[in-house]
Amino acid sequence: MDGIRSDDVIVVGGGVIGLTTAIVLAESGRRVRVWTRDPAERTTSAVAGALWWPYRIEPEALVGAWSLESLTVYEELAERPGQTGVRVVEGVHGETELDGLGAWAARVPGMRAATTEEYPPGTGLWARLPLIDMPVHLRWLRGRLAAAGGVVEERSVRGLAEAAARAPVVVNCSGLGARELVPDPAVRPVRGQLVVVGNPGVRTWLTSVDHTSAAPTYVFPQSDVVILGGTAEEDAWSLTPDPGVAEAIVRRCAALCPELAGARVLGHRVGLRPARDAVRLEREELPGGGTVVHNYGHGGAGVTVAWGCAREAAALAGAAAA
Repeated sequence: MDGIRSDDVIVVGGGVIGLTTAIVLAESGRRVRVWTRDPAERTTSAVAGALWWPYRIEPEALVGAWSLESLTVYEELAERPGQTGVRVVEGVHGETELDGLGAWAARVPGMRAATTEEYPPGTGLWARLPLIDMPVHLRWLRGRLAAAGGVVEERSVRGLAEAAARAPVVVNCSGLGARELVPDPAVRPVRGQLVVVGNPGVRTWLTSVDHTSAAPTYVFPQSDVVILGGTAEEDAWSLTPDPGVAEAIVRRCAALCPELAGARVLGHRVGLRPARDAVRLEREELPGGGTVVHNYGHGGAGVTVAWGCAREAAALAGAAAA
C-alpha cells in the first residue's frame, strides 16, 4: 500500500480476536492490514477447544454482553458449518448450575438442569451451544477478511510505535504478546494441553470442572476427531506436550465418556491462554502521536467474546479517526 491514509488501520495479532476485529473494521470501509508474527494455524486460537462459554474471563459485568453478541453471530454461522467450522451442538456442563452463572445465562436459549441420564455423576447443566472447529474457522475468517479487502502480513512487531508510524490507528490484539509489546506484565499465560483422538461416534460435548485444580476435563467432538482436555496451568510457558499429562487427560475423559476408551490418539496440542485480571478494551493516545485501541487479555474465552469485543474495538477505532 502506497502512502498513509486517514482510514488506515493496522491490527496487531492474527488470532481469532485480531481477525474478527479486522473483519469488522474492513467491512465498515476501513483499509486494514493485520500484522501477525505467526500464521493463523500456529496461533493460540488454533489450539482452542472452542466451545462458546464465558470461561476464565473478566470483568463479568461486560463479558455477558460481549458473549451474547458473539453467540448471535455464531448461531448464524452455524447454518453453514462446512464453510465456517461452526456447529450448534448439545452437551452437558458438569458441576454447573444456572444459579451460579451471571445474568447472561438467562438469555441463552434452552439451558436447563441435566437429567441423571444425561449426566450420571451428579449436577450438570444441559445446553445447545456453538462448538467451533478452529482450523476451519480461522481459514474462513481469513477468507472473509480478504473478501472485505483486508491484508494479512506475517511480520514481527517490536513495539506499537512501529505500527503507529504506518497507520493513524493501531488495534492491539496481540494476546499474550502484549506482555512484551505494550509492555503489560499483567498478562500471564495459562497453559492448556489437549489430546486429539479419532471419533468413535461421540456426538455430544461434555465438561467437568474441578474448581480446586488445574485439570478441567472436557470432550469436544468434531466431525472425525474428538478434542480431549485439558489443563489450566497458570504461569506455565512450555509448548511441549507432557506425555504423563496426556495420559491423564485421556483417562479422565474415558471415565466420563466410556466410548472413548481405546480411541486412537492422533495428536497433541498445547496453547497458552492470554489471561489477565480483566480484558483490556480501551483507547490510548501514544506520546509520539497516533492512537492505539487495546483489545487483549481474553483468557480462555477469546472465541466466546470475539465478535462483541471486535465491534466495541472497531467503534473505538472509529472514534479515534473521527
